Amino acid sequence: MAEAAIPEEENKTVKYGIIGVGMMGKEHLINLYYLRDHGVSVVCIADPHPPSLDSAIDLAHFFNWTLQVIEAAKIRPDIMVQVGLEYRYMPPVAKLIEIVKGGELGPIRMVSIREHRFPFLVKVKNWNRFNANTGGTLVEKCCHFFDLMRLFVGANPIRVMASGAMDVNHKDEVYDGKVPDIIDNAYVIVEFENGSRGMLDLCMFAEGSKNEQEISVVGDVGKGEAFVPESIVRFGTRIAGRDDVQTVQTVDERIKYDGLHHGSSFLEHLNFLNAIRNKDTRTPEVDLVDGLISVAIGVAAQVSIELGRFVTIDEVLK
Repeated sequence: MAEAAIPEEENKTVKYGIIGVGMMGKEHLINLYYLRDHGVSVVCIADPHPPSLDSAIDLAHFFNWTLQVIEAAKIRPDIMVQVGLEYRYMPPVAKLIEIVKGGELGPIRMVSIREHRFPFLVKVKNWNRFNANTGGTLVEKCCHFFDLMRLFVGANPIRVMASGAMDVNHKDEVYDGKVPDIIDNAYVIVEFENGSRGMLDLCMFAEGSKNEQEISVVGDVGKGEAFVPESIVRFGTRIAGRDDVQTVQTVDERIKYDGLHHGSSFLEHLNFLNAIRNKDTRTPEVDLVDGLISVAIGVAAQVSIELGRFVTIDEVLK
């Protein structure tokens, strides 16, 4: 989640504070460095883990930014909040969103997202190894995919069914006498208010994959697909058939730093900065409701695995 004070004038510097400067916090710090020509500055950072804080301060000093530690912050009318759902901004995903929003595929009926990848990376104090710290795998990382499903179908979720387990990863790891309990594979079905359905196919011991993410969106008129990291989009219509499927290699020339998510974090920050400077609306593209619902779907999926039944979003939000 990003916060920045709204400047009174467009040409004033936008000052950023970063709370949590582990792997992703440093990623945002570097992205902001590459946006320095747009009038941004990081003025404060905070992290309860001293090594992370020290390394971030060293990084900021390398970028010649002045820093001061903040101990408290409060929401004010002059603060705009945007939730960090950066997968929306990956060039092939953004292109597929554009195709869907343009109506080329018709009303969307089905969304299928496959993520086949490597296991969770090691994080500070191994916090990502336990459900109690993250809410579970389907919350901690898959909220991004649930956000995309909702964006593609243009409706809110009503209920979720999931099946998953911890079958391969982390079983031989022990931290403070405890064995990790996060799942490493799952299937998740999400039903939406407009009758559309989404499915997530997650496997975190599938390093032998050409693409880490494969996204398929099918409407009444046609079908579109996005592939990451190939950065390819394919789309076609039912009438034209297989022989007329178009293939587009997506490139966004605005990206100055690819980072950990194929330039999406850079574009996310650029979008946020533009929203701050837009005097007419000053509305974030990804708001707190988007973040809440994406996480709620993940929570419902985790609960569904535990209970072995469909779980409604209302159950989770209550």
